[in-house]
Amino acid sequence: MHTDTAVVAPAPTTSASTASAPTTLRRLYFLRFAFAVVWAGLLFASAHTLSTLAATLLVIYPLFDVACAVVDIRSARANRGPVRGLYANVALSTLTAAGLIAAATSGIPAVLRVWGAWAITAGLVQLIVGVLRRGMGGQWPMIASGAISTLAGASFIAQAGKADASLSTLAGYAFLGGVFFLVSALRLGRTDKSA
Repeated sequence: MHTDTAVVAPAPTTSASTASAPTTLRRLYFLRFAFAVVWAGLLFASAHTLSTLAATLLVIYPLFDVACAVVDIRSARANRGPVRGLYANVALSTLTAAGLIAAATSGIPAVLRVWGAWAITAGLVQLIVGVLRRGMGGQWPMIASGAISTLAGASFIAQAGKADASLSTLAGYAFLGGVFFLVSALRLGRTDKSA
């Protein structure tokens, strides 16, 4: 569900500045929803074997997460918000991409273990992010997503030990994460209109 694992608390700034942070996040959340839906569909179609397509998709997902965190960092700096959690997200997702490259040569169980570790750590960061961004609005879906991501990560690691391990659960996980981004984007839109 990874998701937007950026720790940014809204800082007291001018009204033009604070209005741009939710707007940027809203656009980013819509983009993340669209990406997750397409990515999940492609991975699900090739989930039973670790093909070149599946391996490529697996590495692209955390790299896309890095790109989204970079956009979020720029927005947070412009709005004078703290960005430490965003840098943690960039580091986690970059390490995950490297770990998935290595794991893809060992098979689906290794991929599930790496993805599971990422889901746990990124989920915890996302949970913290949502709590710190509560004042911005639209963050309850992100808080729920972070908690679910942490639990899902543990289940991926457990699934890695089974004989019928498959990548299809990762596709479902990404799709659900995308839905949480969509709900957050819609809630941020409502917050923006009422402000």
